[in-house]
Amino acid sequence: MTEWKEFSVEQLFFVKRGKTLSLENKSVYVGDIPCINGSSENNGVFCYLSENITEMGFELHKAPALSLARVGNAGKTFVQNSDFFIADNAFSLTLKEKQEIPVYLFISTVLDLETIKYSYGRTISIEKYKNLVIKLPALENGKPDYHFMKNYIDGLQSRPIQTSVSTGAAELAVNNWRSYSMGSLFDFAKGKRLVKADMVSGDVNYLGAISENNGVREKIETDHFQRPNCITVNYNGSVGEAFYQSEAFWASDDVNILYAKDFWKMNKYIAMFLITVIKANRYRFGYGRKWTLEKMKETNIKLPSQTDGMPDFIYMENYIKSLPYSDRI
Repeated sequence: MTEWKEFSVEQLFFVKRGKTLSLENKSVYVGDIPCINGSSENNGVFCYLSENITEMGFELHKAPALSLARVGNAGKTFVQNSDFFIADNAFSLTLKEKQEIPVYLFISTVLDLETIKYSYGRTISIEKYKNLVIKLPALENGKPDYHFMKNYIDGLQSRPIQTSVSTGAAELAVNNWRSYSMGSLFDFAKGKRLVKADMVSGDVNYLGAISENNGVREKIETDHFQRPNCITVNYNGSVGEAFYQSEAFWASDDVNILYAKDFWKMNKYIAMFLITVIKANRYRFGYGRKWTLEKMKETNIKLPSQTDGMPDFIYMENYIKSLPYSDRI
């Protein structure tokens, strides 16, 4: 079995911080080179710039490399397979020994396990991150076993996902939708803080304010949990990320929990429709603003409606069922 050893980020990578991108420069230097910031989506891409922005002091980072969000979804890494710029809410990480993308994918997965250290709005300093220690496969001489990492990623197998839904999606006549406050649609609950020292490994989902893995940060042992068939929405951290929960869970205090009011019944299809609409409101709460319980109740979302003014939940369910791969939900 391959032995794993500890390595600091500074031992492995050249780490560089990005440069502040003004709104003026963002519009003046529009191009086709990705600029990475602290986003948790779209591989971290914030905008696209021209190479001419180097005259403003921006460095063009060569691929392959990793980008790292230092705020927002702090600690999240993305593999960059084309040359890129970075803004001031991100770092670039380039391995000191030239390696291929599969190696970066392997190390990115390991680094992302450390994101729990940077929750609750904490930012990452470049000095602190350089000192981060992770475990990687190692050779007998103590150096990272990049050959093993590449072969491991290359050896992962997958097969295309198939769907039996052959019809096209139903039409969305959004001009006829009506506004509803979230407070009129949902009964709300709030997650409860659980400190790391009190966590015991188990089989109950523990949800944090993250943007991936359906919000599940880890599995814990607990007798205190929320009932499923609900939507969870991050009010802090990756604000506005929303997920459907089909299993019992414990949510952290950075997560709001939304249950259907008595006049309608939630299922996974309706939930998928609502989640898409809810997430469309995330832009209102970026840059450190929190989507608190009271603000969420007051937020209006537009939905398909019936002639009597009630939300058309049957339409929502049928629309999701009409989408290719909906049978895989």
